[in-house]
Amino acid sequence: MPILHEDGLTFHAPPKPLVASAVTHDWRDFLGPSHNALSTESPLRETPKLVWERVKGEGYASPCAVAGKVIVFHRLAEQEVVECVAAETGKRVWKSAYAAPYSDRYGFSAGPRCQPISDGKFVYTYGVTGKLTCLALATGQVVWKRDIAAEYKVPQNYFGVGATPLLEGNLLIVVVGKDAGPSVVAFDKATGKQVWAGGKGWTAGYASPIAATVHGQRRIFAFLGGDSQPTQGGLLCLEAATGKVHFTFPWRARRYESVNASTPVVIGNQVFLSECYGMGGTLLDLKPDGTFTQLWTNKRFGMHFMTAIHKNGYLYGIDGHGPQNAPLVCVELKTGKELWREEPEWEVQSQGKTLRLAPALASLIAFKEKDRCLMMGEYGQLAWLELSPKGYKELSRSSLFVARESWGTPALSRGLLTVCQNETGVDGTPRRVLCFDLRGGERT
Repeated sequence: MPILHEDGLTFHAPPKPLVASAVTHDWRDFLGPSHNALSTESPLRETPKLVWERVKGEGYASPCAVAGKVIVFHRLAEQEVVECVAAETGKRVWKSAYAAPYSDRYGFSAGPRCQPISDGKFVYTYGVTGKLTCLALATGQVVWKRDIAAEYKVPQNYFGVGATPLLEGNLLIVVVGKDAGPSVVAFDKATGKQVWAGGKGWTAGYASPIAATVHGQRRIFAFLGGDSQPTQGGLLCLEAATGKVHFTFPWRARRYESVNASTPVVIGNQVFLSECYGMGGTLLDLKPDGTFTQLWTNKRFGMHFMTAIHKNGYLYGIDGHGPQNAPLVCVELKTGKELWREEPEWEVQSQGKTLRLAPALASLIAFKEKDRCLMMGEYGQLAWLELSPKGYKELSRSSLFVARESWGTPALSRGLLTVCQNETGVDGTPRRVLCFDLRGGERT
């Protein structure tokens, strides 16, 4: 029987114990431990079991899972709130909040967009108004904070600040996006002091930066481009240690109401970029001297703000602006050739009605084993898929809830899947964060 708590927690049932052979990891960074939505967790079962749920405020930030804790970043009234809860029980460990008045130009949620991230000692949040905060993971105490928008004189972007920072060694890499510079700033993660600043001319988009070793050199890839007139934006490649610009590649739709929001996908010495307002997807082959070759362009493979996943020489992603006409597409990495395109219609029972829902702007988590993949649909449907160059196959599907704008990638850690319901459900359920048990295998 569910147990209700005064702080908005409902506990349903304890998760299954992890088996001795379980392979687990933290989900402390944007898109998981390798920044590309690829998980090594096993064994996992297909049927999710609800462990706990907590009422949450506004926002689109994905949860962070680290050291047996879940970090939730959301908005209550005029405050941005960071909450740390125990992963297996949902019980609050600590809570921190600060004032952050904000009104969205387009009427979207006023809550944070960026996922909290952690190095196992600190938690970092980047709020919708540009406030950057470092908290102690153990206690929630504020270690340092900076008001990036005010300090660097950055005007409010389309939908507020939305590019999750990146931890790279002792640095915290932040997309600032000041058109006159800097575009990207690196801070000492322990003190908050600026270490370097690089790039200028392009405003911030919503793609999170990513680090990769290319031709033996550590690089930062930032995909920039928000509101600007004339329209500007594209890929900025920086030296990780110094912030020196290695190269730039313009890639942004020629329309004002456009943003670059899909995180670059680095595969060896190649990088895939994507946007959905006209340019579509492209693959660059990078050379050691900073030059590159544009291998292909596919205007019908354009991600909005989800990130394509790469597996065994193929890319899988949601093409289009959505929520209608947003199919799942597979293209060959080498050529950019489309192999298949599917937009399933899922029948879901809710409130005595049959709803026909598409995955829409869904997120994907891929696994190294076989061709399995988890898809979290925009409206709260969780599906296990088999994805291969031969086609799309649905293995199972569960309706976690029915609500709009479930855009954030869930956190998968220690066999527990933590999901955010960002809007009120059709059945009246409030905005929530929910934890599901996916732990598989037999205990020995």
